[in-house]
Amino acid sequence: MSHFSKLNPEQFAAIGAAFDAIRNGILADLGERDASYIRTLVKRQRRLEIGGRVMLMIPPAWPLGVAALSLSKILDNMEIGHNIMHGQYDWMGDPTLNSRTFDWDSADTAKNWKQTHNVEHHTYTNVLNRDHDVGYGLLRMSTQQKWEPRFLANVPLTVILHTFFQHFVAVQNLKLEEVLIYKTKTTAQLKEDFKPVWKKMRKQLAKDYVLFPVLAGPLAPLVFAGNAAANLARNVWACAVIFNGHFPEDVEQFPESVLEGETRGHWYVRQLLGSANFSGGRLMHIMSGNLSFQIEHHLFPDLPAHRYAEISPQVRAICEKYGLPYNTGSFLGQTLSTWKRIFKLSLPTRSEPQGNGEISRRAPASAAANEAAMELAA
Repeated sequence: MSHFSKLNPEQFAAIGAAFDAIRNGILADLGERDASYIRTLVKRQRRLEIGGRVMLMIPPAWPLGVAALSLSKILDNMEIGHNIMHGQYDWMGDPTLNSRTFDWDSADTAKNWKQTHNVEHHTYTNVLNRDHDVGYGLLRMSTQQKWEPRFLANVPLTVILHTFFQHFVAVQNLKLEEVLIYKTKTTAQLKEDFKPVWKKMRKQLAKDYVLFPVLAGPLAPLVFAGNAAANLARNVWACAVIFNGHFPEDVEQFPESVLEGETRGHWYVRQLLGSANFSGGRLMHIMSGNLSFQIEHHLFPDLPAHRYAEISPQVRAICEKYGLPYNTGSFLGQTLSTWKRIFKLSLPTRSEPQGNGEISRRAPASAAANEAAMELAA
């Protein structure tokens, strides 16, 4: 039974007000500390990329080059690109750090990512048939998803997803399963939607596997291999971080009916129940884009992510006050829990209680999800 059923309308309202107060407190405190943080990080990321690409052309330093370039790509995607495109630094008025103009070192277009991630995922977090991140159209990640024989491939497909994560994210907005499996989308529609995606993919592939290898001359094979290794490291790490924040066994998914009459307080509680954190030191948090605080990120996606560590005790206190879970654990523990879920759901499941129970319906007509969508799309 979901924790939704344990709360009354007054408690939902109080929870909404409490989380709004945390958010407003951080917004009022934004300033030079935050601007300095992101600008310093961007400088370090660029130095790592330049240093990494140079070392790839020096055979004895090749492993260090791969490491530096891998770190550069991870930082670009996780702590810089992901967070800037959430609008976390729009208040600075810096066009190079603005969500409307920023692009990242990834196969996915910024426009498509902001639609599937900022709007669809963060508005409808873990709502089946509304949040495409639940399984990415490939995997069965909930007992509420009807089992199909194709889900026997849950485990190998998850490995493939980790390996080529940036490209799966790039085509996510195309909803390939609607063409290949459910036949609800035409091939002509797919071709049209794929044009901007393929343009961005070509650009990334040309940069890493043509331009820089050619510039290396006789050392082209080393540079080609180094770029491939760095992209693989970035893909596996990013996918693992995201899976650990969304799919450990105790993280809930929800039926579409949860959106009926959803208030701000309901929305906040759904974010809590649909998220998980993992512990680690400062470097772990930076390299994960602070998605090690996935709970806080789902609650406050437009706040600078480096602030999540300082507000997490306040979030945990609210959870304790209202008897809500605060799902956290070690990186390894959350990883094992996630893979256990992936394996279990590859097989048909017996009829069982749907971990989401009865959802409270005692709120006025649903404005919270629409309000959140408008905020995130802005």
